[in-house]
This record gives sequence, structure tokens and C-alpha cells, in this order.
Amino acid sequence: MTEPAGRKPLTILIAADTYYPNINGAAQFGYRLARGMSARGHDVHVVAPRGGAGGPFTEPREEGTVHRLRSRGVFTHEYFRICLPWEIKAHIRMLFDRVQPDVVHVQSHYMIGEQVLYEAVRRGIRVVATNHFMPENMNPFLPFPQWFKDIIARNSWRDMGKVMSRADVVTTPTPLAAKAMHEHAFLTKVLPLSNGIDASVYELLPGEVVQPPPRPIVLFAGRLAEEKNINVLIDALARVAPDLDVCLEVVGGGEVRSSLEAQVVRLDLGDRVTFLGLVDDDELRRAYLRASLFVMPGTAELQSLVTLEAMSASTPVVLADAMALPHLVDGGVNGFLFTPNDSADLAEKMTRILSLPEDQLHAMGRASRRMVDRHSHEKTLKTFEALYYGESRSSETV
Repeated sequence: MTEPAGRKPLTILIAADTYYPNINGAAQFGYRLARGMSARGHDVHVVAPRGGAGGPFTEPREEGTVHRLRSRGVFTHEYFRICLPWEIKAHIRMLFDRVQPDVVHVQSHYMIGEQVLYEAVRRGIRVVATNHFMPENMNPFLPFPQWFKDIIARNSWRDMGKVMSRADVVTTPTPLAAKAMHEHAFLTKVLPLSNGIDASVYELLPGEVVQPPPRPIVLFAGRLAEEKNINVLIDALARVAPDLDVCLEVVGGGEVRSSLEAQVVRLDLGDRVTFLGLVDDDELRRAYLRASLFVMPGTAELQSLVTLEAMSASTPVVLADAMALPHLVDGGVNGFLFTPNDSADLAEKMTRILSLPEDQLHAMGRASRRMVDRHSHEKTLKTFEALYYGESRSSETV
């Protein structure tokens, strides 16, 4: 382990409302943050929901000590669980008494994040708050008409502002997300700070060879959720000229899988679409490396770690022109943006890339890899570590 030079190692408490083994960007970030800070010599504790029924418990893990709280299932989501404030407040107070954290890092303004933040403020402990969330992410799980969902979203933004304004530092992965937090949550100082990526994990190892697939592969990876608009990608695949012989691999699980499978049958694409389901890290890495093109049609991405992972594997991209995704595309250099929810435009951009000669396709992939350098995981860890110690970092007023 590496002790921070000239500084006493910290006891860090990370509060996460979604955490490993959940599959989403916030859960992945929290796990990688904990693992990275442990490797830098800090005593890391994570407080997160329990994955099933039962009371709170603590487990030692490679990334630190994980404290699981009593949680309740949500009938509209296959794995997401919530912690009720009156069931966790006392345990959080006892956790603070036992752990005695030097700094707290909350990953949301909901449930655990809110209660941990308020307890830290009450005790005078430094708080860093990171937002990974857009209220629109909840829409598929709310069985209400759109007008009522809009009211919930406005209240959620206001709640975010009320809670996170009490933190010492507020961060979010991209400048666009920081701008949204200013406009809707009225937070005036938000530091755009990438979630970070260890690009070397997705590069070819010395001597490693990936055999080219018999036909071009378009890849999607992520939650199979409504806001990811995977149905638009499937429609676009049906529009791509048959002579390109393109197939689609879909990695991930989620609530819309059955409707997507029905769409594939309806469009007679059964021999061209493969649902790989939830896969381990090694299988996901191989999927990135064999793909000819990565597509992200989601319209509520605060950063999109899976896109950064695909780019780390030297893969060209076609991304929706929405939220933070435009920051990951240099038009015509590493890929293209397409008009959100426009399957015809997506099909045209996919066709344009997949029709390129092999050397130009590889050049686009290399450009993707170069663009990832600005999102170094090591740089992200160093910046958060400095924030934990209270060192000044330039924040952005948006």
C-alpha cells in the first residue's frame, strides 16, 4: 500500500445508495473509489444497502470494510433497494461512533447519502458530495403519468440542492452535469471531475491477439433500461444495409430486456442480435476488444463509464447527442453523434463507420483511445484525495 507522502492516512467513509454487485455507473464508481483509496493507504469504509432481507451487517472486503444496512425492495426494479430513514438513522450514528471517519464522501442526496451527510455535518466532519444521478433516471420505475413525474423531478432537484449545499465540496462527472445542477438544483459551485478510467485494463496485453469476428459487431453495454433507448439501436440495425452483414451484441440486464427481445423477433433480427446478459469483467473486456463499433443511445448519461471503457479498447463510437456524451466524440475522428431517438440518423452514422476501409476504422479506434487519457483514474483519485485533505482545487461556478 502507498501512504500519501507527508500526510497521515485518512479514515474515509463512502456512502453509497447503490454499490457492488449492482451494475450501474454510480455503483462501479463507488467500488473503484474505495479500492483506489485503500491502495493509497487509507482506511476505507463503505456504507451501502443490504442486497436482500435482514438486518445490518459488516463484511471485510478487498476494497475496505463494507457496512450493509437494512433495505427494502422496490417492486418496479429488479435489484435496486432503498433504506428507510427511520430504520437506518440509529445505525448510522453508531457507525460514526465506531469508525470515527476523518472525511465522508456521499454518492447521492437520497436515503443513505442524505442521512450520512447530515450526521457528518452535525459532528463537524468534512463532506465531499458527488452526484451521479439525474431525476429522469427514475421515470421508468414510477407508475405515474408524466405530469406527476415532472413534479417529482422538480422536487428531487430541489432536494439535491438542499442536501448537497451543506457539503464542503460538490462534484459531478462533467461540466454539462454541473450546469444542470446549477440550473435545477441551484448549486452555485460544482467541480466537474471525471469518474476516471484505468484505460490499461481494456488494452491488448503483450502478445495478446483477438481474432476478428466473421462479421462486424456493434456493441451496447449497460443497464437494459428505458432511458438507454436500446430499442432505437435495434431499429437502426434493421435499417443498415444487409450487405454489411452487421450484428449486435447487447451486454447487461434490466427491466426492458423482454420487450427488446420481442422487438428483435418482430423485426426478424434473431440471427443478428445476441443478448449476452450480465457478464464478468473479463468477458466484458473481450466484448469491447472484438467490437467494431460501440453505440450508446442513452439520453440521460452524466458521463457513461461503459463508453469510456469501449474507447479504452480502441473502439470507434456513435453516441446520442445528449447530456454528457458529446464530450466523448470528436466528429469524424473517433466517431459521430446522432440525433437522439432518431434510428434513421443512427443507422446512417453506423453505416458510415462500418463502411470504412480497415485502416481508417482502426485509426478511429486509436483516436478513441487517445481521448481517454484526460479521464485518468489515477488523476481522479489524486484530486479526490486532495479534496479529502481540504486542499484547494479550482471549482467551477456555472
